[in-house]
Amino acid sequence: MELKKRRWIVLIASCIINLCIGTAYAWSVFGKAWALLLGVQTAIAFTLNNSVGPITMISGGKINDVLGPKWVVFAGGLIFGGGSLIAGIFHTFTSLFIGYGIMMGLGMGLVYGCTVNNTVKLFPDKRGLIGGLTTMAYGLGSVILAPVARWMVYDKFAIKDAAGAVTTNGITSTFIVLGIVYMAIICIGAFFTIKVPENYQPEGWTPPPPKPNVRIPKDKNWKEMLADPVFYVMLCMTLSGAFCGLMLISQVFAIATDQTTFAMTSVAAANIVMSLALFNAFGRVTSGWISDKIGRINTLTITLSLAAVGLLLIFSSASAEAANNSLFTVGVCMVGFAFGSTMGVLPGFTADQFGSKNNTMNFGIMFIGFALAGILGPMIMQNMKPTPKTFSNASYIVAVAFAVFGVIMSFVFRAMTKEKSN
Repeated sequence: MELKKRRWIVLIASCIINLCIGTAYAWSVFGKAWALLLGVQTAIAFTLNNSVGPITMISGGKINDVLGPKWVVFAGGLIFGGGSLIAGIFHTFTSLFIGYGIMMGLGMGLVYGCTVNNTVKLFPDKRGLIGGLTTMAYGLGSVILAPVARWMVYDKFAIKDAAGAVTTNGITSTFIVLGIVYMAIICIGAFFTIKVPENYQPEGWTPPPPKPNVRIPKDKNWKEMLADPVFYVMLCMTLSGAFCGLMLISQVFAIATDQTTFAMTSVAAANIVMSLALFNAFGRVTSGWISDKIGRINTLTITLSLAAVGLLLIFSSASAEAANNSLFTVGVCMVGFAFGSTMGVLPGFTADQFGSKNNTMNFGIMFIGFALAGILGPMIMQNMKPTPKTFSNASYIVAVAFAVFGVIMSFVFRAMTKEKSN
């Protein structure tokens, strides 16, 4: 089968694989269940999971750029699924820390870096759209899993008393079942991926001419990328866009159920998690496609501005005097869309600036901005809580400041990438 047709099979396989690793975004459902079981705060596991990903994205990216993605994705599937099994089988804080926090984070980095960037290389004619589709699948993982996970944790595997009240939730059995499913799907899917020929161009497609007054990027390795000041501006935009989303993703279930101004049921809160994930996924593919039309940087300016507006809506809805669950939901959806948009545009954005040749490794380094957001966002939300069941509205203002900073950086990027007139 010629590569122009086979690449669509690779795309489908990559999206199915990303559905599995994207289930990490359902952590706000898992986190509360683990906290109830272990009797300790478990947000550190989510923070660690997001922090270690770039380690394997960078190392796996180098291997992928040289040898291809099959065995990198296969190894990532074993590590990712194995981490879920370890957390579920041993069900201690240490096993959760190692299994979910470290192993699933490292496995995610191996898989995500390869599936996204390898597929983007196969579609140089549709970089934004394909980057959006593959990252959308990652975001859709938690849309599918959030209600299923709530059912597994609190109904299917839970132990109940005679009155039907849950006495022990089913989080451990849920992690064991999911670990087996993850391992099977990812490892089988790895054999449908292929190494992309260097400088591949699909038959009948010619690269568009460069835009006037804009610097023409060339293929750069990681050292050359780090020597380019533009990289650090892009890193700041990545951090800004990811901070807003990860701050909410880590805590939104607890915010909806525990904060007295909202006080939602677990079912309603799971729907909020699903809505956040759905708009996260929708933002990835929509903005990826739009960025092919209006440009990556214009898309990022719009979505970072949208994040700021969404956070202000959440801020205004959270006070005791003006508590408004509907406004809260709209704000969460806007932030989810903006977060997904940033992630959807980023693979093509990186390739546009530093070339496709080394993009898997370069993208892994760019993803450090995401990792920093995964540390700072949940940490600020957690540490600014006045009491265990009260979330500080000031944390939303901090997130607004990050979003505004990202918008400012987008204009700095424009200034830095324009060629000087003679």
